[in-house]
Amino acid sequence: MIVATHQPHYLPWLGYLDRMEKADLFVILDHVQFERRNYQNRTHILLDGVPRWLTVPVVQASQQERVIDKRIENPPGDKKSWGLKHYQTLRHAYRDAPFFDLYGPKLFKILSTCPERLVDIDQMTLDFLREALDIHTPLINSSDLKLSGARSELILNLCLAVGADTYLAGMGGSRTYLDRAMFDKAGVQIVWQEFQHPIYFQCGGAPFMPGLSAVDLLFNHGPQSVDILHRQTRQRRVAEVA
Repeated sequence: MIVATHQPHYLPWLGYLDRMEKADLFVILDHVQFERRNYQNRTHILLDGVPRWLTVPVVQASQQERVIDKRIENPPGDKKSWGLKHYQTLRHAYRDAPFFDLYGPKLFKILSTCPERLVDIDQMTLDFLREALDIHTPLINSSDLKLSGARSELILNLCLAVGADTYLAGMGGSRTYLDRAMFDKAGVQIVWQEFQHPIYFQCGGAPFMPGLSAVDLLFNHGPQSVDILHRQTRQRRVAEVA
């Protein structure tokens, strides 16, 4: 069984969803430390041809807070909540996108909820994207597994806890800290995600900009987004480390 892991992200990008699609099980790392200036509470969209941040405001309590404990800053009685502002920004940014009206109402409903916890809005936006992009990989939260360890030890413990024989590592920091010898000794193979970002039409006429939230693909290509994302997934699932 192939397992992949990652911290929860707000309106994640296509590479995040590609790795989820390639795994048999995806573990959301919600019990790890919250990282400022990361994607746990923000995402990139294309606004007038330039990538812009959409950031969920969070309460700054302790630098040691776990993601699962992170609270959203929702000022009481604020009729123009951050969620509605995000929706209005998206509506303006993708005003010329042919499929915004298809997905906009559901996204408006999600962004209007004003949940208390960051993990809840992250999960809602992930569920929205999974449904739209036809991704059915089972999900579990790391907080439910009650495991200890950090970095390689934690990832290996997760793999062993769920019965995985293969760990699908991403394209980021895990390439520098995963201890292959430790995994080999435990009988768990490490493979690397190979993601080739699809190039597709983006409204606005600017040169193509990769790495944006997956809503960029949806708003521009609608139901065809499923084939655009999954095309390279079907061609090549994973590649073993040389």
